[in-house]
Amino acid sequence: MARAYNRNPAAVDALSPEQYHVTQEGGTERPFTGEYWDNHEPGIYVDVVSGEPLFASVDKFESGSGWPSFTRPIDAGNIKEKKDFSHLMIRTEVRSAHGDSHLGHVFTDGPRAEGGLRYCINSAALRFIHLDDLEAQGYGEYRTLFTKEDAQS
Repeated sequence: MARAYNRNPAAVDALSPEQYHVTQEGGTERPFTGEYWDNHEPGIYVDVVSGEPLFASVDKFESGSGWPSFTRPIDAGNIKEKKDFSHLMIRTEVRSAHGDSHLGHVFTDGPRAEGGLRYCINSAALRFIHLDDLEAQGYGEYRTLFTKEDAQS
């Protein structure tokens, strides 16, 4: 059964000042300071506000940018993109579709073999759920993302 994801006002109220700044005000954390930029554990990353699944560690790569970078979302339906003209640049902002949290930006300088995209995401917009905790936290259906990785281990 598919779970419904929505903006959770209680979750917004519980955000740290940095999480609030990033997700609600479109801010950006400083590079190499976020909790997940150097995380190499298996699992998924969900929106800190709505809990909607966004990215998987199997699609995470080291971009050298200082932010967690991914080649693709878990489900494109959980991501929305919009043009961002701030800071005298034209970029594509990435937001969670249901929680409407600002996540970061997507660029076209990612690994070519994986489609060429780099989703550059703020750790403050994410909550990490370790592979071992997926079932207990209600995300068991995403274990299948790790089947090949588990078989190779």
